Amino acid sequence: MFLAADKGDIDTIIGGIAPDWGPFGDLGSEARVMIEVVMAVALLLCFGIAIWGAAKQRIGATALRDTFSAEQGKGLIVAGLTGVFIIGSLGTVFTIVYGMAV
Repeated sequence: MFLAADKGDIDTIIGGIAPDWGPFGDLGSEARVMIEVVMAVALLLCFGIAIWGAAKQRIGATALRDTFSAEQGKGLIVAGLTGVFIIGSLGTVFTIVYGMAV
């Protein structure tokens, strides 16, 4: 039997936001953990903004019949998901910039 998540751990999940390359490779483990925590909190905050925007859009469009609230919800969804994309791609951006500087 083959288990897909046989050797999975938390490093597999947060591997995309764990900076252990380039300029972050010289940092100590405590500094690296602090950067990981800050990036994880920022991701959760952006997801929260997107979820809040979705709820605001849904409630504003159906229950309250408030088009302004629905439009505000759309803006929050876009802002939250854009933040998630930017934070998720910071590893690539830092690698490119660090590679160009070296």
